Amino acid sequence: MSKKRILWGRVILAAAILIAIIALIVILVSRGCKRGDGEFEEYDVPPVEVEPAEPQYLYDICIDSLYVEKGEIEPNQTLSDMLVPKGVSQAVVNHIANDCREVLDVRKIRGGNTYYLLATNDTTQKPLFWIYEIGYRNTAVFSLTDSLTAWCITKDIDLRMERTSGTITSSLWNAVVGNGGDAALAVRLSDIYAWTIDFFGIQEGDSFDAVYEREYVGDKSVGLGKVHYCSFVHCGDTLTAIAFEQNGKTDYFNDKGENLRKAFLKAPLSYSRISSTFSNSRLHPVYKYYRPHHGVDYAAPAGTPVYSIGDGVVITKAYQKGGAGNYLKIKHNDTYTTSYMHLKGYAKGITQGCRVKQGQLIGYVGSTGASTGPHLDFRVFKNGTPIDPLKMDSPPADPIQGSYREQFGKVVKYWREALQHDGPLEPYHEEVPLIDSLQLLMDSIQQPEHP
Repeated sequence: MSKKRILWGRVILAAAILIAIIALIVILVSRGCKRGDGEFEEYDVPPVEVEPAEPQYLYDICIDSLYVEKGEIEPNQTLSDMLVPKGVSQAVVNHIANDCREVLDVRKIRGGNTYYLLATNDTTQKPLFWIYEIGYRNTAVFSLTDSLTAWCITKDIDLRMERTSGTITSSLWNAVVGNGGDAALAVRLSDIYAWTIDFFGIQEGDSFDAVYEREYVGDKSVGLGKVHYCSFVHCGDTLTAIAFEQNGKTDYFNDKGENLRKAFLKAPLSYSRISSTFSNSRLHPVYKYYRPHHGVDYAAPAGTPVYSIGDGVVITKAYQKGGAGNYLKIKHNDTYTTSYMHLKGYAKGITQGCRVKQGQLIGYVGSTGASTGPHLDFRVFKNGTPIDPLKMDSPPADPIQGSYREQFGKVVKYWREALQHDGPLEPYHEEVPLIDSLQLLMDSIQQPEHP
């Protein structure tokens, strides 16, 4: 048999097999679809429900059909550097820089901040919007089309009450952060207790318990709000701080209504240690003979900020060679004067005769004059006589006034009871008596006019 016949035989056989398979499929389908009377049955196929996708928005702009580029501002990158290579004309860049300053001052664009460039989702990728996140709350949006409009979107801040407590093992900062608190809380507590606690003298075992507001934008914490209540156990004594407003000013008071703020700060700087105390006879480290040292030496790195311990007037700003070096004298009242010696330099605006406020920056730690190393020689004079700054009894600021005592008592009671429970905390709100609430409601109802 020839090869040609064998090939045709195989082709015919394959065709026959294919026809048989198709016939079998037709028979099976027809049997499955026929009813008993020979008519075909129609099957109800349920429709497939497809939920439409929710539109996606970025700062109120629908981005479903847009190309979105997200990036970070590079150090020293200008607006032109960023936008011109993306196809934005220099004229549009100049418009943003010159005519949209109420929305964004482009000179204040910071490296590391996030930006978005929205463009058409095609081969041209024509720029449509540029978005710059100024901070956690504020975002500048610029339309790059013919309208060339700009606006600012501000996110709401959500205040949430939180509570943090801890025991001191090394420092207040470590205790706060170690217990999940905001590092800014340690600074705030230092400010609140600045007149009553020397935080370089806190001891292991001291403890704190604070209730405060934390600021959130969405689920991101962006800052620390008001501290409402705190108790601090220091050397066995419990020092309470309760925020209360009287005469339009908020201060912190203990539960007896005494103001924690005093006429003078406990210390004029954050120091490393006390290197020399008040003495009537001390071996001078430079001159090597005994003489009085009527001040306290605070050892601290050069450049450490120095603050005025109270309100007053600068009566002396001078340099004393071989002695105090750069120094300041501040007269606080008819009784007290303070002196700050061996300064590296003075704060901007500090001149003889100027007025300073408590806690105002006045200078920086140095080693000028007769000094063996950077430190602040701090002195206090009472009626012209030097006294030991560490033993100075500072009078408190205004206590709770009589007309506010009843309300303050309610605040104290509220926090004592609220802190006994583990549930969520709320700020204190003055309860309005029922009769007053009804009167307010009646006053808000518009009375109909009679003809």
